[in-house]
Amino acid sequence: MAMFDVAVVYLTRTIELDGGAEQQVLLGRKLTGLGTGRLVGPGGKLEPGESPREAAVREVAEEIGVTVEPRDLVAIGEIAYPFVDDPRWSQFSHAFRCDRFVGEPRDSDELAPEWFALDALPVHRMWADAALWLPRALGGEFVRATLAFGAGDRV
Repeated sequence: MAMFDVAVVYLTRTIELDGGAEQQVLLGRKLTGLGTGRLVGPGGKLEPGESPREAAVREVAEEIGVTVEPRDLVAIGEIAYPFVDDPRWSQFSHAFRCDRFVGEPRDSDELAPEWFALDALPVHRMWADAALWLPRALGGEFVRATLAFGAGDRV
């Protein structure tokens, strides 16, 4: 089954709150295309000749107006997503975490970004696979997996 490559970035930060600090992750509500309405990390398809890191840098700039450097991207996962009922959506995702960036995330035609507490990820608002791997990956574990989607998994 042919898959296209995508890159996704999870920006993280630590903010000071009364009584301590909170680690946060940036997710965006998808405004168009596959998965409209779900929370996702900024990202998208690799262009011809583009590396996953290059695509990640470009997609973050395009989707939320933030600048990241390739050297600051930490690989946290490689996940194959076969869409068994509709192979044209099958993809291979290169996931990165990044805690160094320049700029303030802003809305685009693609995403409406929002910060969430890292220890309270809203996985119920994400693709079903997120609960299976994202907390582990954001916690420091490199995740390599194949997670299939079937009929009814897309909304």
